[in-house]
Amino acid sequence: MKSFYHFLMKYRHPEPKDAISVFANEAFLDHSFPKTSQDYNELSSYLELNGHYLESMTIFDDAWQIYLLSERK
Repeated sequence: MKSFYHFLMKYRHPEPKDAISVFANEAFLDHSFPKTSQDYNELSSYLELNGHYLESMTIFDDAWQIYLLSERK
């Protein structure tokens, strides 16, 4: 299973079209982001304390659900 960060990077875009793309761009610039994590609680805790670039944690939750679905394939 690839890390959440690795999954999220496929949403990076020079001109973000949605909230997940904005999240991906900002996570890329966040040098402390837990890049190897596959753990929801670790990522959620990190973002609650350091994810000032997220408008809402719902964006992370939505991305997490897409991540889980994509990793099941």
